[in-house]
Amino acid sequence: MNYQKLDAALATALNDVSDPETPSLTVFIHTKPILDSDATAVLENLNVAGVIPGKDTFTATLSANAIAQLSEQPWVQYLKLSQKLHLVNTRLNFRKLGV
Repeated sequence: MNYQKLDAALATALNDVSDPETPSLTVFIHTKPILDSDATAVLENLNVAGVIPGKDTFTATLSANAIAQLSEQPWVQYLKLSQKLHLVNTRLNFRKLGV
């Protein structure tokens, strides 16, 4: 595993993975802009969707083992853990916020 290509949140999350074969971590994969056919094949074998020429950022839910494999690829620039988004309550009470 090349930890230099992982963000801190992803490196921490990998420590909490109980089964390294189960896809459980949603990550952003940042690659070099031009992928050759071997790189495209690696991404497609890991079930990464939307692999097209010229694209350099992908999102996928991967296993710890797949993340380790990707981190060793020379065409992968870095891997970042996707953060869970939360909806903002649209019925805010602005008086409480001091606005």
